[in-house]
Amino acid sequence: MNTTPEHDARIAKLTFASVYPHYITKVKSKGRTIEELHQVIEWLTGFDDQKLQELIDEKVTFETFFERAELNPNAQLIKGVICGYRIEEIENSLTRQTRYLDKLIDELAKGKKMEKILRQ
Repeated sequence: MNTTPEHDARIAKLTFASVYPHYITKVKSKGRTIEELHQVIEWLTGFDDQKLQELIDEKVTFETFFERAELNPNAQLIKGVICGYRIEEIENSLTRQTRYLDKLIDELAKGKKMEKILRQ
């Protein structure tokens, strides 16, 4: 299953700041912490807490968010299905990177051990 150009454009224009509160709600409702959420985001993107807050304050789109990120070299090890899409089959790199983040947050919320989430 591949994404449509409209789907990819919608993700590109979505602001990280608009989705971030949902990430917090998801992980906290499952007993995980904001610190763990930030650890996962930093592993994938290289953004520390301060840089993450700057990006939120700036209201960057996911397109800008991932343009500025230094994606972890092990990110391609993130596999599986998220939102009905098999991650490793998504051709659009921005959509795939966004789904990497979604998958990591899902794994965190499902109680996976941090070593497994961070592909160590």
